[in-house]
Parts: sequence; C-alpha cells; structure tokens
Amino acid sequence: MEWEKLISNKRLGLEEIHDLRKDDRSEFQRDYDRLIFSAPFRRLQNKTQVFPLPGSIFVHNRLTHSLEVSCVGRSLGNIISTKLLQKHPSLSETHISEIGSIVSAACLAHDLGNPPFGHSGEKAIATFFSEGKGVELRSKFTDSQWNDLTHFEGNANALRLLTHQFQGRRKGGFVLTYSTLASVVKYPFSSQLAGNKQKFGFFISEEQDYKKIALELGIRQLSKENEPLRFARHPLVYLVEAADDICYQMMDIEDAYKLKILTFQESVDLYSTFFTDKKIESIKNICKIVTDKNEQIAYLRSLAISIMINECTEAFMKNEEKILDGDFNSTLIKSMSEKARTAYNRCSEVAIQKIYHSRDVVDIELAGFKIINTLIGLMVDAVNSPEKAYSRLLINRVSNQYNICDEDIYTRIQGVLDYISGMTDIYALDLYRKINGDSIPAV
Repeated sequence: MEWEKLISNKRLGLEEIHDLRKDDRSEFQRDYDRLIFSAPFRRLQNKTQVFPLPGSIFVHNRLTHSLEVSCVGRSLGNIISTKLLQKHPSLSETHISEIGSIVSAACLAHDLGNPPFGHSGEKAIATFFSEGKGVELRSKFTDSQWNDLTHFEGNANALRLLTHQFQGRRKGGFVLTYSTLASVVKYPFSSQLAGNKQKFGFFISEEQDYKKIALELGIRQLSKENEPLRFARHPLVYLVEAADDICYQMMDIEDAYKLKILTFQESVDLYSTFFTDKKIESIKNICKIVTDKNEQIAYLRSLAISIMINECTEAFMKNEEKILDGDFNSTLIKSMSEKARTAYNRCSEVAIQKIYHSRDVVDIELAGFKIINTLIGLMVDAVNSPEKAYSRLLINRVSNQYNICDEDIYTRIQGVLDYISGMTDIYALDLYRKINGDSIPAV
C-alpha cells in the first residue's frame, strides 16, 4: 500500500464531480463537521458507554467518549503526519498532513452504529436470530445474510449508517471521503469470517461499497477469488483503534473512582504504574499544590494518556513497513514498550474484575437485553405480517426513512435493525414501556 493513494479526498456518492469540487476548507475537516452536526451523532449523548446513564454523578456516555477519542486520535494523527513527512519528504505534495483530521473524524464516527445499552444491545440483536424467536426465519435467508444477522456488529452497522442511502436521503449516505470511511472499518472482512468473535467490518449490503473504496485506495486484498471478502486494514485504522483503547480504559478508571467502585488509592496506583520513579516524585510535588482529589485523578489520567500517545506513535513508525504491507497482525497498544504495556494490561485486569462486572453495569446489560429483544420480536412480527391490526400500529410509528415494507425480507429486517439500533437508551425504554402498557400518554 502507498500513502499517496491511501489518503484520498474523493467522496462516496460524489465521484462523478470529484475533479470539479473546490472549497476553502479541507475536505477531511468537512467530514468532521458533517458528523458533529448530524442527528446520529447527537443521539450518542443518550447511549450507554459502560455505566448506567448519569444520575447525580456525570459519567461518560457514547457522545463524550467519542469526542475524547477524537481528541486523542487527532493528536496521534498529527504526530504521525509530522513523522512521516520527516521520513518521506516526497510526501509533502500529498494530503499526508491531513492525517490528524482524518483520524479525528473517523474517531467521531467509530461508535455511531452501536445500538442502545452498549454491547448488551449487540448481543440481544444477534442472539434473537441465533437462539431466540428469530431462529424460525432461518430458511428465508441466504447463508451470508444469516451471518449478518446472527453476528450483528456495531462496527459494521457504523459503515452502513455512514454509507447507506436511506429512503428520501441522498446517495452515499453521509458522503464522506474514502479515506475517512476506510479508517472507520476496524475489521475489514465479511461476516462469514466472524467466527465466534462476533467481529466483522461490513454487512453484505455494504460489501460492494467497501470493496470500491478499498480498491480505489489501494488497500491490499487478502482474500482470493471465490473466498469471503477480506482486506488488510487501512493504516489509519490502527490510530483510531489506539485512540479508542486509550480513552475507554483510562476514562473508565476515572469514572469508577467517581462512582466509588475504585478507591482513590486504587485509582492512583493504577495510573502510577505508567510512570517512572522520578516522574512519580514530580507528581507528588504538584499534588501538594492541587489538593482536590478529583483534580489529582484527572491529572494522573491525562499524564497516562500522554505517555500512551507517544508510545503508540513510536510503535506505528517502527512498524510502518509492515502496516503498509498489510502484515502487521497486532495492535499499537500491544506494541508499546514493556512498562507501558504492563501498566495498560494491569488497568484492563482491574477493569474486568471490578468495573465491567459491577452490579450497576450488569443490571443495565440485563435490562437492555430484555428491552431490545422484546422490541425486535415485535417489529419483526409486524413487518412479516403487516396485514394485522397491531402490526400496522407498530409500522406507522416508524420513520419513512427505514425501508421496512420492502418485498425482500432481508431488506425489511435490515430496516427494523436500522430503526432499533438508532434508538437512544431512553427512547427504547420509553417505547418498551408504552408497548407493555406501563406508560400511557396523558389523555
């Protein structure tokens, strides 16, 4: 793969006028702006990140998480573009200086496809078809379509949301640049290759769009003819992934401290594993001045993030050749120096033991699973039996942009999943309550 081809401002859906477009703003900055001002991005403010949505203490939701990932991604991208220009001066006439903007925009978009209630929502959708009532529909789908449904994946759904032409909308979806779209696709392969990991990059419906993008950018195709489609990652995916990994791990510790899941000392100890003894002494002196414990935790978190940004950029440049060849089979986090990697792994272990299995987190997952499973069951029944009176009531509640009345059953079911995955947590809960008669509009 070559940087000259990998960074392209061609837009999906506007290919025919690509050479005629002129604008004072960077095309990649336009990607960022389109995402920021979009309704799907705004809805992230009411979608669970890890902890239940805020009560008296404000913790991270999908929107604040995405904004923070975007900031870290911009830093990673800007550092990498500077280092690449130093290493390859011949790239000065390309869009290589825009890497920070591309990664920042891709980071904003990386969670757009996630359904309500976090990963519990994903599991509820997938298991409805793999082991729930949806199993009865198996004979109506091809193997590829069935893989899409039984492995429903937020990453693949993000690409669909960004590229699909919903009813009444324009061709190309968000009409983002090829490079930004490719940087969002963390797992660039077909659902047929998902296996037990539930991870893949695009549904069958978006496969040709991704293939067109990949071939235009010169992304290496790893699959052979007649094999399920599989590509190497676009190099900037590694930066988006690293930004996400850095933010959720570091911010989850801070949130856990605020929610009293972790003590002050436990949080300090976790962050301190990233620092040298000399740095720890410097931190102690600063903390004599800044005595507010919340500020101390925030300071330690920011230092840990800074260390990992530097570590990940070093790892990227060290492995640039492998990344461009499509032979880098690791992550930047796993390629950090031993001290940083050990510190990160320790944070991960504690998060699994004390945070992700905490009662509040598990409770929201249980509730989310029940809500999503119920809504899918009712909507699937409705679109498959539209002649029934109750079905019409449900169908009339859905926006016309979702193609739930198509003759093709796969298209109908995708429309249902588009509708449900786009809901906020509160909207899904409210609809669930109304359907069950627990919440009745005032008369």
